[in-house]
Amino acid sequence: MSKTILEFIQKASIKGEKLLAILLDPDKTSLEKLPEISSKIENLNANFIFVGGSFVKNGITDLFVEMLKKHTKLPVILFPGDFSQLTNHADALLFLSLLSGRNPEYLIEQQIKSVPFLKNSALEIIPTGYILIDGGTNSSVLKTSKTKPIPQKNIELAVDTAVAGMYKGKQLIYLEAGSGAKFPVNSQLISAVKKHITIPLIVGGGIKTKEQLNNAYKNGADLVVIGTAFENNPSFKF
Repeated sequence: MSKTILEFIQKASIKGEKLLAILLDPDKTSLEKLPEISSKIENLNANFIFVGGSFVKNGITDLFVEMLKKHTKLPVILFPGDFSQLTNHADALLFLSLLSGRNPEYLIEQQIKSVPFLKNSALEIIPTGYILIDGGTNSSVLKTSKTKPIPQKNIELAVDTAVAGMYKGKQLIYLEAGSGAKFPVNSQLISAVKKHITIPLIVGGGIKTKEQLNNAYKNGADLVVIGTAFENNPSFKF
């Protein structure tokens, strides 16, 4: 792997190599099943394991990641719902700003609360613009952030939001249809955003089939994240 996880993602994007991450929610995944789950993730040829959730109890993430690292060599990247989900046992942190919402708590307040921990941490910190797209359900992210997603048909707003994030210095843009989304981010929206940014694009939420996965890749996703589909059926294959 490259010197940093971000460099690895950037180089893959330039080369057109597609990446896969499996998202594990510590509140929905038992510690006892981590050895088996880790093996199944590696069999999927995933590149990363994301760890996080909207309602993870304080302290669980630290123990969860510590145990997970004992059973996998894959890089573990934190995808936190709030600052309490930080742990030094992970390899990197998506330092998220919820660009699609206007709630200051998730634009800057949570980030400030994380600084006392991060100042003394060896985590690789990756500035990431996080954009919620309507996935047809009232996802846990929407409930927590108290914000509205960007409608799938409002491609111009999604593009402008992504470009604004890039201009603000974000190193990744993450289009998210939400946990348990009824449908993923549509191909036109993915394609439009990809055409207007020069940084890697992550897409997640609502992807349940190989066809949907390939569609996201075909339209410009550099990294696709699978969460609920894996939670519901850890034995699934693309």
